[in-house]
Amino acid sequence: MVDSLYDFGQFQFRCGNYGAAADLLYQFRVLSTDNDKVAQATWGKLASEILTTNWDSAVEELMKVKESIDTKLFSNPRAQLDHRTMLVHWALFPLFNSEAAREPILDLFFTAPFINTIQTSCPWILRYLIAAVITGRSRSRNSSQHQKQMKDVVRYVRQEAYEYSDPITEFISALYIAHDFNAAREALARAEEVCRGDFFLGATADAFVDAARHLICESYCKIFSRMNIRDLSAKLGLNPDDGEKWIVNLIRETRLDAKIDSRE
Repeated sequence: MVDSLYDFGQFQFRCGNYGAAADLLYQFRVLSTDNDKVAQATWGKLASEILTTNWDSAVEELMKVKESIDTKLFSNPRAQLDHRTMLVHWALFPLFNSEAAREPILDLFFTAPFINTIQTSCPWILRYLIAAVITGRSRSRNSSQHQKQMKDVVRYVRQEAYEYSDPITEFISALYIAHDFNAAREALARAEEVCRGDFFLGATADAFVDAARHLICESYCKIFSRMNIRDLSAKLGLNPDDGEKWIVNLIRETRLDAKIDSRE
């Protein structure tokens, strides 16, 4: 009788009735003692919550799947790797569609098992990790945690450069590893195109570019004692007039400690 809930939940899912599927799979999970089917039902409920854009519940199910992978697949490292790889990809949906999901999912991604999974099985996820960290700067309630995440991201980009790179990882490499502002500007222009064409990053493209320019400006101020508007504008990929407006607004909003030199 209990298994009928599982079967009917599967049927509803295949029919596209994802809300009904989520309810049935939840009821099955409460009543069943079949660990394998309970694990499958949790994956099914996670998929249903994603497809109904119920992001809060999706994050809860994500953590349940993570716990299941940690405990029930403990003796099977290959299965753990495969399941974590799939979970990382599914997690991108709530990560880039819900502000409330950003912090718990980033915390999950930065744990050792999931970083190892990303580096071993899906290094292209670095693109999304970087974008989430950079665009999350203004949202972060813990600046020290954000700084640590940025340092970790730079380290991962350095470690994975031999195997994977794209304009977003190249931007991080140019700015924080090579300290080449011109290369960073060129990489940012390519990264903007990548973001606008990416399913997950398209909606955050403007925020990404703005936050990336903030990082360029911040790095520039750490190296130079005076901020030359024309020079910095060029490094930001802006004309002098737009660059001056952007920089002044940045200083006003962030109270960045910088001395401006607007001489030609």
